[in-house]
Formats: sequence, structure tokens, C-alpha cells
Amino acid sequence: MAMNPDARFLRVAIPSPLRREFDYLPGTEEDLANLKPGIRMLVPFGNRRLVGILLKVVDSTDVEPKKLKQSIRSLDTEPVITPGIMKMCRWASAYYQHPVGDVLTHAMPALLRNPDKLPLQAVHMLTVTPAGKNSDLSGMKKSPKQREILSQLIQVSQPVDTDELKRLNIKGPPLKALVAKGLLQWTAVERKRTSWQRHSSDLVNESPHTLTSEQAAAVNTIAASIESHTCYLLDGITGSGKTEVYLRVIETVLMQGRQALILVPEIGLTPQTVSRFQRRFNVPLVVLHSALNDQERLNAWVAAREGEAAIIIGTRSAVFTPLRNPGVIVVDEEHDASYKQQEGFRYSARDLSVMRGREESIPVILGSATPSLETIHNADRKRYHELRLTQRTGSASTPDFKLVDIKSRHLDCGFSEPLIRMVRDHLDQGNQVLVFLNRRGFAPTLICHHCGWIANCTRCDARLTVHKLSNSLRCHHCSAYSGIPAQCPACNSPQLMPLGIGTERTESALNRLFPEHRVIRIDRDTTRRKSAMSDIISELDKGNPCILVGTQMLAKGHHFPNVTLVAIMDIDAGLFSADFRAIEKMAQLILQVSGRSGRAEKPGQVVIQTHFADHPLLTTIINKGYRAFAQHTLNERRETRLPPFSFLAVIRAQSTDKTRPAEFLQRVKHIASSLIAIDRRVEIFGPIPSIMEKRAGKFRAQLLLQSSHRRHLGVLLTELTGAIEQLNNTSGVRWSIDVDPLDIF
Repeated sequence: MAMNPDARFLRVAIPSPLRREFDYLPGTEEDLANLKPGIRMLVPFGNRRLVGILLKVVDSTDVEPKKLKQSIRSLDTEPVITPGIMKMCRWASAYYQHPVGDVLTHAMPALLRNPDKLPLQAVHMLTVTPAGKNSDLSGMKKSPKQREILSQLIQVSQPVDTDELKRLNIKGPPLKALVAKGLLQWTAVERKRTSWQRHSSDLVNESPHTLTSEQAAAVNTIAASIESHTCYLLDGITGSGKTEVYLRVIETVLMQGRQALILVPEIGLTPQTVSRFQRRFNVPLVVLHSALNDQERLNAWVAAREGEAAIIIGTRSAVFTPLRNPGVIVVDEEHDASYKQQEGFRYSARDLSVMRGREESIPVILGSATPSLETIHNADRKRYHELRLTQRTGSASTPDFKLVDIKSRHLDCGFSEPLIRMVRDHLDQGNQVLVFLNRRGFAPTLICHHCGWIANCTRCDARLTVHKLSNSLRCHHCSAYSGIPAQCPACNSPQLMPLGIGTERTESALNRLFPEHRVIRIDRDTTRRKSAMSDIISELDKGNPCILVGTQMLAKGHHFPNVTLVAIMDIDAGLFSADFRAIEKMAQLILQVSGRSGRAEKPGQVVIQTHFADHPLLTTIINKGYRAFAQHTLNERRETRLPPFSFLAVIRAQSTDKTRPAEFLQRVKHIASSLIAIDRRVEIFGPIPSIMEKRAGKFRAQLLLQSSHRRHLGVLLTELTGAIEQLNNTSGVRWSIDVDPLDIF
């Protein structure tokens, strides 16, 4: 280790797969006194120049100083990664066994990874140039869109930012053409921080709803500890008014001049959530999710960081958003698997929210009608403070459940005769019906009736799904697609048949069975357009009788006040899955989908079609409720030493060579076994092939590590990752670690 009382070195986190930090010599013009942890540094890395994050300035290094490279320059005067976010990211890097440079890069908007991006104190503004002001608009007849935009901006008579352009609906090629002609220009101006804090009576737009006694108790409990950290589990049945509790707590936070961060599991939930918050509060609100472009994400991020936005609503990655004056974090539908990142940096946004709340001494609210078993276990152990909402608000009542045994029944595209009658009855009464089927496409399989050929994906161990509307076969695992063949590739027979039912086929059947009513399909295929979900919700709010058909997107907290019947088509697969979490997921899905029914004055009904109407878990969920089911399942998990009564990590490997992943993991197992030879408090299982061994052209295998102690597992993983990185002859194999995996198969 080099020690020199006069020497100073820069310790930098680089976006790299290497699990280490890198030391650099400071640039000749750098003032070390002004270099703060969290600023971006442009540094050489191999033959590239990368944007890293300064971790700290140190006076010693493990590398010979003459071998160190010199940093190129600092990019900021103030930290981009705030101290609180830095601490959370470093903890996440250690806990999830992921390179700290990659974690910190993940926490930044994409544009900040660009060294040429404007400093955060500046903002791009669009101005009309003198040539633009003096241009002859009448001579632009061949470019009417350009003329209209230029005329608009001349009338505005002042520079406008990207948010104002969006409000004016100014975008696209005509705008770029005007800039290219020199009639408009982008300029960098100093950002002026705006304040939303004002008299408390100006913060609220509409009169709040009258609280039930349970809601009032929950609000009072949380408000009493708003100055400190407590994690609350808001366990409320669907329609019990959890959002109203969020709103009341946030009102208290806003009156203190502090900000609120609300996480939702899906982009599809954002329009309704944003609308609800905008109606209630007269404060700046921003959203953060993957459907925004890079500039929109940066603008929202900066508004949150500078304290200009009072409310921040976002999906998983919004947990890394810096807040100038944090006041509360809300994680809505906390049980949802969407909060767990499944690729790359595999973190849980729910768990990071709890950790962040503790570090920033603010309350965290985890809300759900069907809390995860881990969260219930934490509440049982008094780590979380549980608040219960057991009654629906207003005149809404819990829906009635009905199991329809479809054994030996004739089915018309999956619909039994009793279900068809019930759908017709509810539509005739002027109500809306929701049909749930968690399978996209027209049919999950295409088969030759003559020789038995099946359309399989060549890159995955999976069948291709038939999408009839686009006349294509698609793999829902690797996105491969092709046209539907006119005849069998094996025997040339034209007798190709779709087997099974997807949302497309269900939509087609409903159009045939109920031609007088509109059928609206909601799945990934129909909601790709940016405003698609908002348009659908607006259509439903009109209250006209119609049928919704869709996948689990419909189960994620939407409020459909005119839906009185929910039909669940196929849940049997969840009863017999190899995944130990399948039963929990099935129960959550049933009750979340069911919760869309009867949310207003009209009573609701839920119909579940199944071949196993007498299955004890189904009858427990329906007759005794989710909490009884959860306690029964927790008892089983305790007896079998499964989470939350043990802790898991999965080491996954993949390669284009079928034998390489298992061989690699066998070497990893040997290292792990030697590390735990003295202390057998971690068990190792495998390696085994993944359930879908081949995916996207890669063969996959995995190694499972299990321990009754989280710390013991973490210590082993830290030692093991360092040893794995030293292995030779691993080219062609990619490996990753998933701590607290949701899927171990």
C-alpha cells in the first residue's frame, strides 16, 4: 500500500462488471478541496473514457502510484448522487452482490451518463432567433406545421422549456426543421428553483372524503410519528380506502414543506394514480417510469432533487430518486413481483424503500390487500407496525364468490354455460364485466392435426404463441416471431390447429357471444402506445356496459366503479406448480382481480371456473380470506424451512454451450463447499438445469444456496464472488447472483 502524507488519490466507482473500486490520480487542474463524494468524474478506463462516480478522496492506495492513470476532469460542482442515495447504493451493492459502479450508474438518469450533458444548474430553453422573428410566415405555405409552430412561439414571446413544449404539443420533425433552418435555437440558461411551499389552505384542491374509523386510526397513527422512521403495513381489503390514507398522510407531510415519494408496480397504474393526486393537491407533481424519454426522466429527476416537485410518483427505479426534503415513502401494492428487478442489478424496490426510510428517518407505508408472506412475517415479529382496514368504504360491499366446477362441462372457447348466463345478466343490467385470463395471444400452441408437429421456439424450450390478429407466431420469452405457416413444415398438411385459449381468442369469442356490447382487451399487446391505458380508463369511466378482457395488468389496483362481475377463467395451473411461491401468487392474483368488482354502490360478484372446486386452498381463500390462507401457508413454510424462515440466493450461469453452465457451477460449488467446510450454516443444492434450460439461444443452470441466517449467507457470498472472479477458463459463460430470488427455477 502506497503511503505518502502529501499524496491524494481519487477512489471512483466505474460502471463495470468488476466488483471493485478504482483509484486515479487527480487531474492537474483539479482542486481537491472542491471534489465532493457523489460528483461525476470523466476518467480513462482501458481504451475508453467513462463517467464514474467519486466515492472519496483518499491518502493511500493498494496500487503503485506510477501505475495509476490520471482522471480527465470532474463534471459537477455539487454531488449528483446525494449522501443518502450514496449510502443506500453502497448497501445495495454489498447486499445484492452487484458492482457498486453499476449500482450508482443505475441510480442516475441516462443523460447524466453522458459527459457532455448540461450541468444540473442549467436547462435547455427554446428561443426564436432574430431570423425567425423576421421571417415571412405567409411564405411558408408548403410547410404548414412549421408555420404553425413558429407562429405559436412568436406569440409566446419568451424562451420555453421542454415541459412547456409538451404542453403546447410542439414536437417532431417540424420542430427539428425550424432549428436546422436557424429560425429556432436551443440555449442553456441557469435553472431557477421554484418553490411550491405556501399557506396550507392552498395545498388541497378538493374536500377530502370522510374517513372511516379504521382509516382515521391509521392516519392518526402514522401522522403521530411523521418525524421519525417506522415501517407501516397498511393491510386493507380491496376497496377499503388505502389511497385515502396515503393522501391524508401526504397532506400532513406537504404542510411541513416536505416531499412524498409514491411507488407503484406498473406504468399502467400511473395514469389513475396521477389523476387522483392531481385532483387532491395543488402542488407540482412529477412521474418517473420507463415510458418517458431520457429528457423527460432527467427533468423529473432534477425537479425532485431540487425540491421543485412536491410529489414524485414512479415505478421500481424511482426508489433511487433524490429528494431535497423527504417526508414519506409509500409503496403501493407492496406484494407485487414487479418491484423485484429480474435482470442485471437484481434489487427489490420495496426492501430498498424500507432501508431508505430508516436512513432518512421518515415513515414508510407498505400498502396491500394481499401482503407478501415476508411482509406479514415482519409484521408478526413487530418489525413493521400493522394497520388493518377490514371494511370497504361508503356503501360498497365485498363481492360474493362462486366456484363453477367445469369438469365434464361443455366449454365454448373456455366459457361454461353458467358463466355465459351470468355475463349476460350483468350486461343487461347496464353493468360492466371483467374477464381475467393470464395468457396473451390467441392460443398458446399451434399443432398439426395430421402428424402432431408443434410450433416450438428454436431459441427457447418453449412453444410459440399464436397471435392471430398479426398473423404471427411469437415467443413470449425471447421475443422471436415469424408468420403463421400455411401448411405443416413436417408433413405439408394444411390442418394446423391452435390449441388453448389466450386473450385474443377470448376477445373473439366474447364478440361472437355478445355482439351488441363492446369488448375491450387489456394486455401488453394493446397498451404499448403511450396513452393507451389512459384512453381505456377514460372509456370505462363513461359507464357504458362493456366487457373487459385481460391479463394480470387488470389486477394491479385499478378502480373500475362500474364493474360488477369478475370472471376468472383459469387458475388451476397455480395449484400444482413446482414453484413454492406459486400458491401465494395465485391467492394474491385471485383476490386482487376479485377486488375490481363491486367497488361502488352496486354489489359485486366473482366467478371462478376450475376443475378443482373442492381444493382446500381455494376454499380457504374464498371462505376464510387471505389472512387465514397466509397463516396456513406460513406454517407450511416454517415446517419446510422455506422463506421467510430461511434465506436464499441463486447463482445462475448461461452459455451457448450446453455443458458449460453446469461445469462452471460445479467449480463454484467446490469453492463454496471449501469456504463453509468448518461452519455448515449454509447449504448448497445443485447445480441443476433451469426449468426452461434453453432461453434466447443460451443454456442455463443454477446453484441454490440456503441459510437460516441472512448474515451467514451474505458473508459466504462476498467471499465467493471474489473467488469466482479469479477463476480461469470461464470465457463463454455469463454468471449472476440473485439474492432473495422470487423465482428459484
